[in-house]
Amino acid sequence: MAISPLCLLVLAGLLGSLATENLQKKVFVFPIESNNSAVFLKAPLQQPLTGFTMCLRSYTLLSRGYGLFSYATKRNYNEILLYKVNPNEYRLYVGDSAVTFSLPEKQGSKSNWEHICVSWDSATGLVALWVDGRPLPRTGLKKGYSINPEASIVLGQDQDSFGGGFEINQSFVGEMKDVYMWGRVLTANEVNLVWNDIRVDNCLINWKDLDYETRGYVVLQPSLFPRY
Repeated sequence: MAISPLCLLVLAGLLGSLATENLQKKVFVFPIESNNSAVFLKAPLQQPLTGFTMCLRSYTLLSRGYGLFSYATKRNYNEILLYKVNPNEYRLYVGDSAVTFSLPEKQGSKSNWEHICVSWDSATGLVALWVDGRPLPRTGLKKGYSINPEASIVLGQDQDSFGGGFEINQSFVGEMKDVYMWGRVLTANEVNLVWNDIRVDNCLINWKDLDYETRGYVVLQPSLFPRY
């Protein structure tokens, strides 16, 4: 039986938008607070992770806390979670344990786009956070731990269950782009390349070849700030 265009449109709205594409010069816009809007990512993970680096750019006017990158497993909903507590603090969870980074006050007139890279290494337990190309002092977390590869990976929300459990007061509102993840700790030189939008190979999540699905009210749009 043929399905009418109207039915296909309704079905697409219920299931979300699924795609794999190069998103260079594009952004995900999260227009409103929501407990159902998110971007779900797929990554070719086969083995447990003993290290990672995750990078992204975001732009928001929020002053409350919100989830940016949530990697949940059925064993642990905060297997990896990057959460911005307030405009001056980031918090990283690994295996449900967390460290918090306080940011230095920005000087001068700068774009409100903020680029972050965060890394963790199981062998040393060291966590590093880079903000706009500048590293903060490293700290330690979950030395010897390994991260389960069977994950639900979400942008713009904090998962409190596997693939869901979103809370409206933890949702991201704003724009996000340049999302990457590697299964290792990048060097300082490599982080600088990523900040300058220069390719670093062998990433698990690649903004320029992104396997993603949008759910709820998330809109893919051209960037209004092509330099950032």
